[in-house]
Amino acid sequence: MNDPYSTLGVSKSASDAEIKSAYRKLAMKFHPDKNAGDAEAEKKFKELSAAYEVLKDPQKKAAYDRFGSAAFGQGGGPGARGFGAGANSGGFEFSGNFEDLFEDILGGVFGQGMGGHAGGAPRSSFRQQGADLRYNLEVSLTQAAEGLSTTIHFPAAGACKTCKGSGAKEGTSPTTCSTCHGAGQVQFRQGFFSMARTCPECGGRGEIIKEKCPDCHGAGRKVKERKLNVTVPPGVDNGTRLRLTGEGEAGTHGGPAGDLYVFITVSPHPLYKREGSTLHVDVPLKFTDAILGTEITLPTLSGEKLKVKVQPGTQPGSSQILSGEGMPELGRPTRKGNLVVHYTVTLPQKLNKEQKKLVEDLAASGLASSSREESFLSRLKDLFK
Repeated sequence: MNDPYSTLGVSKSASDAEIKSAYRKLAMKFHPDKNAGDAEAEKKFKELSAAYEVLKDPQKKAAYDRFGSAAFGQGGGPGARGFGAGANSGGFEFSGNFEDLFEDILGGVFGQGMGGHAGGAPRSSFRQQGADLRYNLEVSLTQAAEGLSTTIHFPAAGACKTCKGSGAKEGTSPTTCSTCHGAGQVQFRQGFFSMARTCPECGGRGEIIKEKCPDCHGAGRKVKERKLNVTVPPGVDNGTRLRLTGEGEAGTHGGPAGDLYVFITVSPHPLYKREGSTLHVDVPLKFTDAILGTEITLPTLSGEKLKVKVQPGTQPGSSQILSGEGMPELGRPTRKGNLVVHYTVTLPQKLNKEQKKLVEDLAASGLASSSREESFLSRLKDLFK
């Protein structure tokens, strides 16, 4: 049998707390769950468990201090039950009370979380963060391009001003729950596990409100309309989400407030269509302007006038790219996308005699035909040869 003091790395004069601390640290290090498939770690864990089983029990510890490993030999002796010099244990084999072992490990890791709490203060875990809120904000394309600052109104639960969030009537205060002693949980056992459930007396609060606040009826919160200034940066698009930390609902029992999420929707523009940072606009041209060229004026989103020169011979369905005249990029407002102008050509549906004669003369001159049309007619003529 290995020396349990050496196994845990403590001296014979070590206190119970020092022994437990050393065991807990080593047991977590070599626990099989953290060292899957590691036979050496499993072997070490068994040695640690068996050593701690000896040293945590005053009678077994006294027996070992007096008789050494002979106290736990195969032939019996003080405290011999449950221990043997197993060949696979590397010294000795743990076969003690697993219920005690789990309580030692879990109790050390989670502290008071597995059972009752002797203190008078409520558990801090009952301090719950307030709920997150969502607000849908619709902006115009111009506002999305330039950004804006606006005020929004929305209902939200905030701390009750009358009781300052305590839930108790003015002049009184909550008292510690006598059932869970402020822990908010009561302990019970299921098999060899120690379990905890919400205290039925205080509902997990850890305290009892005997006289409730008349305004919030003990909730500590009250729904009211809030007013908040929101800054929308340039370049937002449909689905852009702005997070305002701590502007959601108030927390319970001193917990932090939730967040407010503002979801942006950009309303359609009567002239421009958006595609990321690129703007598109359809411009109809008279067929004479398409032939001869012209200059058009487009209103920008900022209200200024943008002059665009249309080249002679502009074809229907062609487009013109104006660099830097589109939407700003979100987070980089000085960097803008492009504006793409798509041209369509409108043809007159009715002509008077004079107009018809002019068009006929134009057609007869050959000017009205394009190289594309001539190529098509040439290929068509070849098919009928």
